[in-house]
Order: sequence, then C-alpha cells, then structure tokens
Amino acid sequence: MSNPVGDIAVIGLAVMGQNLILNMNDHGFTVVAYNRTTAKVDDFLAHEAKGTKVIGAHSIPEMVALLKRPRRVMCMVKAGSAVDDFIAQIIPHLEPGDIIIDGGNSLYGDSDRRVKELEAKGLLYIGTGVSGGEEGARFGPSIMPGGSVAAWPAVKDIFQGISAKVDGNAPCCDWVGNGGSGHYVKMVHNGIEYGDMQLICEAYNLMRDGLGMTADEMAAVFKEWNTGELDSFLIEITANILAKKDEDGSPLVDKILDTAGQKGTGKWTVIDSANLAQPVTLIAEAVFSRCVSAMKDERVKAARKLKGPRPALAQAKDAAKKKALIADIMSALYASKIVSYAQGYMLMKAAAKEYGWDLNYGGIALMWRGGCIIRSRFLGKIKEAFDQNPKLANLLLDDYFRGEIKTAQKGWRNVVALAVKKGIPVPAFSTALAFYDSYRNPRLPANLLQAQRDYFGAHTYERVDQKRGQFFHTNWTGTGGRVSSSTYNA
Repeated sequence: MSNPVGDIAVIGLAVMGQNLILNMNDHGFTVVAYNRTTAKVDDFLAHEAKGTKVIGAHSIPEMVALLKRPRRVMCMVKAGSAVDDFIAQIIPHLEPGDIIIDGGNSLYGDSDRRVKELEAKGLLYIGTGVSGGEEGARFGPSIMPGGSVAAWPAVKDIFQGISAKVDGNAPCCDWVGNGGSGHYVKMVHNGIEYGDMQLICEAYNLMRDGLGMTADEMAAVFKEWNTGELDSFLIEITANILAKKDEDGSPLVDKILDTAGQKGTGKWTVIDSANLAQPVTLIAEAVFSRCVSAMKDERVKAARKLKGPRPALAQAKDAAKKKALIADIMSALYASKIVSYAQGYMLMKAAAKEYGWDLNYGGIALMWRGGCIIRSRFLGKIKEAFDQNPKLANLLLDDYFRGEIKTAQKGWRNVVALAVKKGIPVPAFSTALAFYDSYRNPRLPANLLQAQRDYFGAHTYERVDQKRGQFFHTNWTGTGGRVSSSTYNA
C-alpha cells in the first residue's frame, strides 16, 4: 500500500494543470499528478517537474492511495462531460468527507448539480474559477471557490497560498459562496473581461481611424494611461502589443486579421443576464461586436456599397485638438468601464437572490484585484465601495464612482457624439452612455410601450395615480372586450 503523503492531486496535465502543480510545489505542498494518458505523467516528471516533490500516479486508485485524508482531488480538464466522467471514476475510491474540486471553466449550473449529487453521497465538492492564464496559474492566479462550505477549511491554505497577492500580501482568493457561485463569479469575470477588451478596442479604433495615429503613438498613450485610473493588466498589454514589431519592422498588430474568436463564457453571461432580467448591455455589445467582426467577408463587400462619412475627427496638423480628443477618449473609456462593472455587479446581486447565494461583493473585487485578466487598480475602489456599504444598490450610486463619472461625463458624451457623426462604431461606449442616461431617468417612455401592449394584446398596465400592483385594461378601439390577458413582470 502506498504511503499517503500527497496534500492534493491534480488531474489533467495541459498547461494550466501543469503550472498549478508547479505553483503548489513552490509553496511547499506535495502534489500527486495524474493524466488519463499516463505517458504525459512520465513526460511531466522527466521535464517540467524534474527536481520537484511532485509525485506521479498511473491510475486513479494509485492517485487516491497517495493522498492524505481528507483526500483533495482537483480536476483541470475540459468543461462538460469530461468532468462528469472523471467524477464517476473517482467516487468509488473516496470516503465521506473527501473533496473533489473542479478548476475548469464549467457552467455554474453544472457545478450546482454536482455539489448536490456529491453531498448526497457524503462527499464534498468545490467548483472554482481560476483566472490569469498560464502565467497566473504558474505564479499566482485569482481563485474563486464555491460549493460545499465544509470543504473550504481543508483547501484554504493551498488556494490562498498559491493565489496572487495584493495590498500587503492579501490573497486574491476567498470563499465565494454555496452551490455554483464560484463558477458564476468566474463567468461574470469573463463577461466583464469581454467588455474591457471591447472598450479598449474602441479607444484604439478612434485613435487609429479618427485621429490617424501610428501604432507607436498609440502605444505611448496606453502606456501613459496605465499610470493613472486605468492602471490595469489589459491596458498594460495593449501598450506592449501596439509597440511590437513584425519581422519587417512594421507594427505586428496591423498584420492581424480583424476577426475575433470566443469560447462562450461571455455568451453565457449575456444569456443569464436575459434570464434574470438584468440589463448587462455593455457585455452584450462586446459579445455581439465579436460576432460582427467574424462577418469579415460580408463587411468587405458591404464597405463597397454602403456609404457614410469620412472618419477623420481632427486635422493632422491640429495638435491641440488631437490632445484634447485623446483626453476625451480616456474619459469615455473610464466612464464606460465604471458602467460595465456596475452592470456586472447588478447581475451577481440578482443571481445571488435567484439562486440563494450569500456573496461577498467586496471580497469578489479583492479576488479580481490581482492575478486575473481584469486585474486593475480600479477594483480596489470597488472593494472600498462595498466595504463602506455592503448593501450598496448599484456601484453608480457610490460617492467615489458618482464623482468620477461626473468628471468624465463631458468627454464621454463628446466622443460618442463625434463617433456617431463621423461613422466610427463605438457600440460599447454608446450603450454604456445610454444605460447611464436610462438609469438616471425617473420617467422612461415605457408607459407608451405598456399602452401598446394593452392595445394589441390586452396585457394591462399600472397607473401613476393608483397604488403599485393594481392592473388596468382599456378598450382602446371600442370594439375590444372586457377580458384582459395575464399581467406582466416589471
């Protein structure tokens, strides 16, 4: 019988799995490595894990036998049926109180189901988001665990040990909540990431097509932006990307085809926001912008037939105007980013209510503060906002963010108006502004919409001069009946 010396087992030796194992090893944990193709285990031990304390296992029974109790088994395999297949293979070898962890990009509903199924068998389950890419996995990712709360004390030291650290060694990992909440928060993180990337692309497009700036000039702007409120990983890498030269000395970014891919987590966020009636408009525009970019051949044909204004925002010789517009573009990017995060938090609050989760919103901002793709200085301010007021209804109502939008608003409006006049698409900038103006409007035109619904479908309406919850129907044409349809959700 093998001597149980392993602190945790990791199944799946693709780049994320390997790097997490090496990270755990660096922090003094003994890791058992297993892969369905066992030759990969030997290859890993002979190369990347050479000279470490990592132990290889060639079967699931051997892997489990090497683990201390409670046994901790972490799957780093492709989301979906592969996770269920491994769980089914592991269960017969575990005992009550043992823990299975899924560190892949699983859909939160799958994690919710697995928590219930495994707890019914006396086992514990954690579905955890891991963000930061391969670099983060190796040197400190953001980790978002949720599921069986009884499992948290058994994995806390490992997860917090290997996670990124910020603000005086605070770990970018804390318990998120029950059920599938860990993977839900990771899904929203990815949705916000889609939004951040689209906003940066719109700023780049305004400078490239609107101001005729070179890649080097834009790289300098992004580098400067990264020293202020927009200080973040994505702004930093954008500056690096724009400065990168191809082999012939020209900017590499100009050689890259303008068709964006996506793996689905942004889409999941938008689908769930629709199900929960939360207007997460900016992430939706970011997802649809990728869809439009994929229509490359159609766009090339359409460009020959569909006419619009020339995109020039300023004359090349007008340096002062260009400088002012660059400052306005930064304001538009910053204000839109605030709206995007406000919408992301609206969605998490609605999900917590719908799915019965108790989420720590300030803690989530801290988890995203380092290690992950959306890490930024800005998230420290979100943590402060929820620390000061855990019941904050909307990030836009926080004093700090309200002040920031007030300062940025003039430039934001100027950029959106100019872009529309000049035919430069800014779907994320403009939808953020439309949401802001809708949210601060005490009287929207939905009264007319309700009248229309009642006119054609007898869907009823409420009245401003009566208590909420009373529904009325009008016989608009004189030929309709008295019977109304069902009421509506508002």
